[in-house]
Amino acid sequence: MKMVVGRVVGSIAEIEEADWDACLPGEAECHAYFSACDGAAAASGVGLRCGAVVVTDSVGVVAVAPVFLFTYRLDTPLQGRARRWAEAAFRLVPGLAALRVLCVGSPYAERCHLGFAARLDAAARAEAMQVLLTALEDEARARAAHLVAFKDLAPREDAELAPMLRCAGFASLGSLPVATLDLPFADAEGYLASLSGATRKDIRRKLAKAGAVRIEHRVGVVGLEGQIEALYEATRDCSGLDYGELEVLPPGYFAAVAEALGERAVFVLYFVGDTLAAFNLLLVEPDRVIDKFLGMRYPLARNHNVYAVSWMANVRFCLERAIGELQTGQTAYASKLRFGSRLVPSTIRFRHRNHLMQWLLARLAPRFSFDHLDPQLASSRTFPFPDG
Repeated sequence: MKMVVGRVVGSIAEIEEADWDACLPGEAECHAYFSACDGAAAASGVGLRCGAVVVTDSVGVVAVAPVFLFTYRLDTPLQGRARRWAEAAFRLVPGLAALRVLCVGSPYAERCHLGFAARLDAAARAEAMQVLLTALEDEARARAAHLVAFKDLAPREDAELAPMLRCAGFASLGSLPVATLDLPFADAEGYLASLSGATRKDIRRKLAKAGAVRIEHRVGVVGLEGQIEALYEATRDCSGLDYGELEVLPPGYFAAVAEALGERAVFVLYFVGDTLAAFNLLLVEPDRVIDKFLGMRYPLARNHNVYAVSWMANVRFCLERAIGELQTGQTAYASKLRFGSRLVPSTIRFRHRNHLMQWLLARLAPRFSFDHLDPQLASSRTFPFPDG
């Protein structure tokens, strides 16, 4: 590989769709998806804007990843009373409370979409990665960013990149794991049989008491955009968790994603009578379904056990298509563990441009890891079994 060049561009749209998707094949969270997210953020002025880092050689594009710039509050992983105490303390030292971060990844994805061209061997991938790091460092300096970070590296990517990132001075921070349900079953009864007796009985009881819930699968949400956005915001407000800008969707997100992805974005709608009680957004890949967002109308959805209804509807959706993996995200771990999910670790790698601050942050990182401070994850560790 010769004439290897890296640069950060202001918009993912500046990279050819075919080049991007060739580096990240089979992803529902593809060039069209990230472009739709960025377009919604630009149109509304809400949400974080995404650019991209791209590496090319004399043949063409060899590496890509989304990037975004944001201000990270050091108390972001803290929740509840601990967050309130931290906010009070940070008022005394506001200059230390927040850091400007150039982040590889996307606020609209649960893993770091860093991809390489298939034609690269291991040595060429390492060279492309080194050029990518240099481009990020140059951009961080130009933007006066304090840190460069890689958000939500999945285990395989982290295992490959960790040696190089450690040599480059990056430290690690535990991020929120991603709940994933494996579905090697012929039908829903096979799935239910894999659960503990207590959980199986609980699901059946909730389905029996759900009442008349009508389920529709739609591609596109014309006419329902406002209701869907309101249900998402209501559910987020009720979650009790607050991760700041990292969980804010721009207005128009759902409509933009539906238009961009077509049949790869399926909306599952749950009606009680004529009232939309809940929705799921599913992103469909050949071997995986990503349960991207759930929004519910309270107390109607709770009264009709819509969470259990939606879980089983999504299990059936996967099994009917012979899709063996349902990714269910980085929230509500207690229920997902009970329903048979496993937790896939996720890692943040970061480097402060000031060596003294990097030394300090690296030592503070274990105390501020997201995976140890999430209240449901902390509770789940006290039980030996998912039904705990």
